[in-house]
Amino acid sequence: MAVSLCRPMLSRLSLCSLRAAWSSSAQRLDEADLVVIGSGPGGYVAAIKAAQLGLKTVCVEKDTRLGGTCLNVGCIPSKALLNNSHYYHMAKDDFASRGIKVDSVELDLNQMMKQKDKAVQALTSGIAALFKANKVSHVQGHGRISGRNEVTVTNGDSTTVIPARNILIATGSMVTPFPSIEIDEQQIISSTGALSLQKVPDHMILIGAGVIGVELGSVWKRLGAAVTAIEFLPHIGGVGIDMEISKLFQRVLQKQGMKFKLNTMVTGASKTDDGKVCVTLKSSKGDQQETMECDTLLVCIGRKPYTEGLGLEQHGISVDKRGCIPVNERFQTSVDSVYAIGDCIAGPMLAHKAEDEGIICVEGMLGGTPHIDYNNVPSVIYTHPEVAWVGRSEEYLKEQGIEYRVGKFPFSANSRAKTNADTDGMVKVLSEKTSDKLLGVHIMGATAGELINEAVLAMEYGASSEDIARVCHAHPTTAEALRDACWAAYSGRAINNY
Repeated sequence: MAVSLCRPMLSRLSLCSLRAAWSSSAQRLDEADLVVIGSGPGGYVAAIKAAQLGLKTVCVEKDTRLGGTCLNVGCIPSKALLNNSHYYHMAKDDFASRGIKVDSVELDLNQMMKQKDKAVQALTSGIAALFKANKVSHVQGHGRISGRNEVTVTNGDSTTVIPARNILIATGSMVTPFPSIEIDEQQIISSTGALSLQKVPDHMILIGAGVIGVELGSVWKRLGAAVTAIEFLPHIGGVGIDMEISKLFQRVLQKQGMKFKLNTMVTGASKTDDGKVCVTLKSSKGDQQETMECDTLLVCIGRKPYTEGLGLEQHGISVDKRGCIPVNERFQTSVDSVYAIGDCIAGPMLAHKAEDEGIICVEGMLGGTPHIDYNNVPSVIYTHPEVAWVGRSEEYLKEQGIEYRVGKFPFSANSRAKTNADTDGMVKVLSEKTSDKLLGVHIMGATAGELINEAVLAMEYGASSEDIARVCHAHPTTAEALRDACWAAYSGRAINNY
């Protein structure tokens, strides 16, 4: 009897001893006004803005380098490869038509990857310099909410506890896995693996022809791979793209050599004995099945919020069926001292959307009135030509019964595009029929990603198509195509087109 009574007492004493030992070994920092978990575009921008507004700010990052997915394995490295692969394509296949003779053009893939890594390193180290300049403290490790006003950071055997008046979750997103297909980042790869392949595959199959698929598919097509994109939807370009632009975009990419199988689902994939990947396909409109072989299979069906291991459930913070953290108009979760922004909440998973939310959220903590119009958040596909849009598509306006006018202008009629011998694409402007207020702008062209910002600014201030049409634009520029499309929407006729 005496022995059995002692066991629970010893267990309690052991537990207390362990807790005491943990408490003594854990480093405890002074209280911060704000702890930001995540240093991607949303997190690092929010941290810097908070510090600039006078808040004592700590940013926690689990990876060794700052910048999150965007800077390390997303936006930045992919744009480096898109840019340099386009230069390679121009030198190999286009220079001769421009009177530039090159005897031999060879791909040095290793050097191309080094240039990509150099750009990434410069930008990630730039964030560290910005943190130092703005007096943002950086703590490396996995951050977990351990109380409504506390974050615990673990990094190997070390533990750091940070008391905080407010906590901001900016943990971003992660690759959505494909059921039954295991990614090894060698033959069956995610977007991360597609940024660091050591050789050009003979044949690459993409599962998904959305933004990530067509961008990375374009890179490897230019570098010499045969590329086939398998897409469940009946169009390419992902959610939000205008269907007229999507069809034109598909025709241009097909002219460049990419192949598409739309209305098709992938049901499985397996490695073969001869080093290939066998992909099983099925029509989304019937039972017809087929198989295809490739050297490299790129799984790019989207991303999902990264909320694992954050301690949300333990503190009453739930996620919705998509894994997003619900927030109010001030970006507060169900715990009023905990906020969330970026890919881990609802809305488009875009770096610039997260940046805006980070600034607005921090200003709101200090009494500001948060406001963001998600209809005015632009989207860009960085292929060549680029595709960019903001606002509503023509399909949406039809579905909602909104009366509108359309203005279109092809780059084939634009003087700058003609001089550049780069005329694929068009500008499409949608305006409200009665007021002429801009409702949506859709661009496919070499500089679409830059041009769209004029449309975003105009829409943010409630401009009409006539407002843009009557603003003097420099000549010759591709921006004149936007002006001409606005003339067409406002008056029914463009100036520089039949």
